[in-house]
Amino acid sequence: MSDVRFKGQPISIGGQFPAVGSRAPAFRLVGSDLSDVALSSYAGKRKVLNIFPSVDTGVCATSVRRFNALAGGLSNTVVLCVSADLPFAQARFCGAEGLDQVVTLSLMRGRQFLDDYGVAIASGPLAGLAARAVLVLDEHDKVIHAELVSEIGHEPDYDAALKALA
Repeated sequence: MSDVRFKGQPISIGGQFPAVGSRAPAFRLVGSDLSDVALSSYAGKRKVLNIFPSVDTGVCATSVRRFNALAGGLSNTVVLCVSADLPFAQARFCGAEGLDQVVTLSLMRGRQFLDDYGVAIASGPLAGLAARAVLVLDEHDKVIHAELVSEIGHEPDYDAALKALA
């Protein structure tokens, strides 16, 4: 269990959050075209995993916008925005916002991701969704930056994630 809060109240998080130096667990999530997308789909690229509860909340939407703005300047890197939102909602949000530098992935058929990545909110009003986290993986899926945001309502440390890619 991790020390994560929602509006100041402790919530339980299930699974084991990947540590820096570990290999990221394989996953299979759902892309915007409803296809299955695996971590291995991005072999040879560095990956930023922006994990959050739902694009329909202010902080989550801000993180997608911010990573979209930063992604254009990243070489050999893909930003994967992972949430429980359906692919339709993710695509609608990105389309309305003009966001085309990030890849959205849904937990629709990939609920195991929550436990495998240690972001499963197990208690409180957001139970069943993903906690806010950012993982940066190198070209070989080794974790080079890991942040499980301690307060769900706070943004991640964008600068620390980018520094890991320098």
